[in-house]
Amino acid sequence: MLKETIKNFVGRLFAAPRRGPERVTKEKHGIDRRNVSRHAIKVCEVLHHEGYSAYIVGGAVRDLIVGLEPKDFDVATNATPNQIRPLFRRARIIGKRFQLVHVVFGQEIIETSTFRAPASVEQDTDEHGRILRDNLFGTHEEDAARRDFTLNALYYDPITEEVIDYHRGLPDLKKRVVRMIGDPETRYREDPVRMLRALRFAAKLSATIDPASREPLVRMAHLIENVPSSRLFDEILKLLTCGHAMDCLRQLQAVGLHQSVLPSMDLTFKQEGGEEFVELALARTDARVRAGKTISPSFLFAALLWKLVNKRWQEICAEGEHPAQALMQAADSVVAEQTRKLAIQRRFQADMREIWFMQARFERANAKTIWRLIEQPRFRAAVDFLQLRAEAHEVDSVQAQWWMDLANADDSSRAEMIEAHEAEQRGKPPAARRRRSPRRRPAAQASRP
Repeated sequence: MLKETIKNFVGRLFAAPRRGPERVTKEKHGIDRRNVSRHAIKVCEVLHHEGYSAYIVGGAVRDLIVGLEPKDFDVATNATPNQIRPLFRRARIIGKRFQLVHVVFGQEIIETSTFRAPASVEQDTDEHGRILRDNLFGTHEEDAARRDFTLNALYYDPITEEVIDYHRGLPDLKKRVVRMIGDPETRYREDPVRMLRALRFAAKLSATIDPASREPLVRMAHLIENVPSSRLFDEILKLLTCGHAMDCLRQLQAVGLHQSVLPSMDLTFKQEGGEEFVELALARTDARVRAGKTISPSFLFAALLWKLVNKRWQEICAEGEHPAQALMQAADSVVAEQTRKLAIQRRFQADMREIWFMQARFERANAKTIWRLIEQPRFRAAVDFLQLRAEAHEVDSVQAQWWMDLANADDSSRAEMIEAHEAEQRGKPPAARRRRSPRRRPAAQASRP
């Protein structure tokens, strides 16, 4: 081991000097400037005009090269936050771990960061090596070295339309290889979230993880528990909404990371039809992502945990508890178990419970309760969930379709549907609605002279 360490040190000591960055022209990288956010271009132009360097960086460049539509655009520059902020009418400095500037254009925010310096002994870290505070500014080359993966260390200059590549990220991207910049173990210790990001990029890009970058994942999976719960929740949500959610879950399971973030996954998949139910739910989510539609985190986590809630519900009902009360107890116990590892935000927990609780009410609804259900904010989400259960053969598909038709109907049609439903429940045909004949207006009196 010592011999290998000395060999690596000597190799680095006498290695050939690093080449400068490769500047890749439009003809080779293929980015169409028309697909780039005009606001991101504006930020770069303003900074260029003031004498600074500025580039669109990271995920946006990666996605543009492979033909995907970026979700957002980030800019990296040699200007400091205090130099950036006065140049834009709506800009604010944010961040504790690393300060950056949010430049606001209506609904779009361009996150603008200053080039970062390499890690140093002066940085605040926890006992596991995770960086807690990172406000050291550096050069363009140093910033590229601080990026996590080679395919994320690509810089696009919208002025010259060139891509600047310091770490051969473009060839890795073309070959679909996820490769860590620097020593993978050290980089994962600096920020354990990088382990989740490696798996997400591999699933999203149909890529493979470089063996040296993949090997530490199993050994270091426990470090993910040191990440703040809010940041961990955001990263898991990215996994589930990247358009390849089931692939991401399988990647998590393969290296054991799921035990630290989604401990319920193994139990869910052991339930009868559990894996198939989750796969159906995530396939629907992927379809919405690809169609550019909004995604509900509440619906996602309600689906991931439903099989465990349903199993516990049936067990409590078998003990003689009222179905509605049993479902509440089941939901509380399953959510409490999950949130020991991954803190689902309270507002999402409340919505999940509403979606679950309405499943029991759908089965025993009368005219009065149906109208109350319709008024619930999560009614449509609960009906979509009922449709998912029907597709998984948990409930009658005819019943689920009736509720969907009701959700899509206007008030007049809803009244007729509910009346027909009530009559059917009583075993009587619905009474035909009698049309009111229009009132006849009295003959106009002769006008007086």
